[in-house]
Amino acid sequence: MALFIKRTRIEAPAAEVFRWHARPGALERLTPPWTTIEVVERSGGIENGSRVVMRMPLGPSHVRWVAEHRDYVEGEQFRDVQVEGPFARWEHTHRVEADGAAACYLEDRVEYELPFGVLGALFGGAPIRKTLERTFAYRHRLTAGDLASHAAYSGGPLRVLVSGSTGLVGSALVPFLTTGGHRVTRLVRTPPRAGEDAVRWDPAAGRLDAAALAGADAVVHLAGENIAGGRWTESIKARIKESRRQGTRLLAQALADLQTPPRVLVAASAIGFYGDRGAEILREESAPGSGFLADVCREWEAATTPAAARGIRVVNLRIGVVLTAAGGALAKLLPPFRLGAGGRVGSGEQYMSWIGLDDLVAVVLHAIRTEALHGPVNATAPQPVTNREFTATLGRVLHRPTILPLPAAAARVVLGEMADEMLLASTRVAPTRLTETSYRFRQPELEGALRHTLGKVDS
Repeated sequence: MALFIKRTRIEAPAAEVFRWHARPGALERLTPPWTTIEVVERSGGIENGSRVVMRMPLGPSHVRWVAEHRDYVEGEQFRDVQVEGPFARWEHTHRVEADGAAACYLEDRVEYELPFGVLGALFGGAPIRKTLERTFAYRHRLTAGDLASHAAYSGGPLRVLVSGSTGLVGSALVPFLTTGGHRVTRLVRTPPRAGEDAVRWDPAAGRLDAAALAGADAVVHLAGENIAGGRWTESIKARIKESRRQGTRLLAQALADLQTPPRVLVAASAIGFYGDRGAEILREESAPGSGFLADVCREWEAATTPAAARGIRVVNLRIGVVLTAAGGALAKLLPPFRLGAGGRVGSGEQYMSWIGLDDLVAVVLHAIRTEALHGPVNATAPQPVTNREFTATLGRVLHRPTILPLPAAAARVVLGEMADEMLLASTRVAPTRLTETSYRFRQPELEGALRHTLGKVDS
């Protein structure tokens, strides 16, 4: 039998750390972004007898993992025991031990046996150990960061309505909010399942039951057609623009029509608002740029006007390139970079304004909780980089060469107009309103953000 222990001091009360683990969404938050785990079924929370059924990748196939919770002690511990899965034996004990009133120790203790006896231990022991070290370093870092993000604000639990909850940002935002003690109601396009806290809408058809929105304290609007889903044709561009304009206006008007509207609407926008601006430093008051994405963003933000006119505090988050191994631009870059086939795009001098996914969900909470924020807010890290700098940093983190550039002409052949606006455009954005309202970035520098999401941080 092998034993792995990870123990970390957390600057948060023991009771709150335990509650964080007991709330819905904890498993989703603790799953590293470089790992694909699908929760197929679950019953209960973390109390004795509760179960979770997961589907996990194993080489070219998948494996079913069924874990049962046992030995629950309120405020102190719970244990996951594998009843079906890839290990010969797996028992994972989570413990929280108080260290005074405002801090505690979080300990994960894993006792396990690999399949195939001596052969399994001989050939799989070291890789499994390395995976556990990498995974639990991430989990403890994430837990401490999330708890600190929530502790930064006063006020009780909120009911938050979220659209686009299954997208890249929404699928991280919902568990971030629920583990923080907030109730999330999702706006969905399909009929809600029994017991699901969700409201159905059809933005394309203009259908939304405004009465079902009553009682929300805050609304986060993330829904819209995927901008990078495929080469831009005129029909795809029309869908991209209309999905944002129609959906946003429908939601904003429905909120405005409520007898008691929510206090705040945080609506997604993008730094595409500024267009291709070279090395110019762009702040929230900077003029809009030109091009398709700039036009989309202008109309996207303007569609929130009915909510603002009703007196709802509207925050238009101009989101930069979101970095996470779970999807988006970084996930698409990883395969060629890991093969040593990565390199700068075009001249490499164009600026890229980015933000880590964990910072972005925390910025959403900051926007909800900070009364001084309204109008455009740049959701980007404080240190934008050139494409050349990004390429070199990613190569360094992955320990791979970055000597194969993608010429601008080749990018245009592959992507057409999208290449000019998404790969070759230079947008150097400063998060002025965030810094003015004392937001503290969890990953302010690119290398730290990449190491965090790729699990390349020393444990």
